[in-house]
Amino acid sequence: MKQHYIDERTGIRYTLQGDYYLPDLVLPVEETKSIGVWGQRHKRYLKEHKRVTYANSLTSGELNSYLADIDEQAQERFEVLIEQMKQAQGITEQLKAENVWEWVRRLNNIQACAMEIVNKEIVFA
Repeated sequence: MKQHYIDERTGIRYTLQGDYYLPDLVLPVEETKSIGVWGQRHKRYLKEHKRVTYANSLTSGELNSYLADIDEQAQERFEVLIEQMKQAQGITEQLKAENVWEWVRRLNNIQACAMEIVNKEIVFA
């Protein structure tokens, strides 16, 4: 008895497992890229709220590169927002030298605002 056969219409290979032929399906190999906090948040968002998009990206082998791209975009946007807000609010190294606690308070506020904007515009969009 044949242990394997290939469906001529689809090109899918099947293997005999007990009494049934099961397809030999494997995910496409994709380049593994590092995914930071923004990419991880977007992945969790996709899993919870966009299941079809997540499943399609995963099975097509594009999920990792997509998440790495989202992570890179979000990080760049975050850094640009922080610099723009620092300039707009006059947060300088001089303030840091004169009153470090005020500088920390204002910078933390800017980072929280920038994080909220990035989440809304990129991560949870």
